[in-house]
Amino acid sequence: MTSPILSLTDVHLTLPSRAGDVHILQGVNLAVKPGEAVGIVGPSGSGKTSLLMVVSGLEPASSGSVMLAGAELRGKAEEALARIRRETIGIVFQSFHLIPTLTAIENVAIPMEFRGLADADARARAALARVGLGHRLDHYPGQLSGGEQQRVAIARALAAGAKIILADEPTGNLDQDTGEAIINLLFDLQAREGTTLLLVTHDRSLAKRCGRIIEVRDGKVKEEGRA
Repeated sequence: MTSPILSLTDVHLTLPSRAGDVHILQGVNLAVKPGEAVGIVGPSGSGKTSLLMVVSGLEPASSGSVMLAGAELRGKAEEALARIRRETIGIVFQSFHLIPTLTAIENVAIPMEFRGLADADARARAALARVGLGHRLDHYPGQLSGGEQQRVAIARALAAGAKIILADEPTGNLDQDTGEAIINLLFDLQAREGTTLLLVTHDRSLAKRCGRIIEVRDGKVKEEGRA
């Protein structure tokens, strides 16, 4: 039986506010196997993005256990969390998060350079070729369309061999046709490379392309079943 690559056990996330503590995640239990594609749906403010933040270690859980690729995230120092992220996770944001003063190849290579990989440039070139941008290596984000910028972001997420891709509304800033092309690319790469995918989306028809769907509502996770 395959062990989960991601396991959350009774995870809570509580953050302070002027009006008092806000209970964002409340007793979340979730196990994801390697290579699964999981669609995460739910209303705005339900905790979907917060769940990804906890999974990535960018927001520490208040209590409970977060196991990622065999490592417990709770209690880890930020340096250790950053290393785990670099070696395990690729993140694709709605707003691309590219560095405007770096070219496409530099944007893809820089996370690998932080890891000290000697072949960062070659990996970046190969990743950009896989997303159809082998001819745009030296272009800056401002010279690329929105769809091309998101392709660069996907290449960056995959280039270092990430085991898990976290995609937070990756088509939110794209028109329908471009968004559909990006989603097709993301699922194609996920299936071809066996990467685990957690996809946050407000679009249930898109979520149904994943093998599983879970709903986040009022900080709690409900399994909706297999798509």
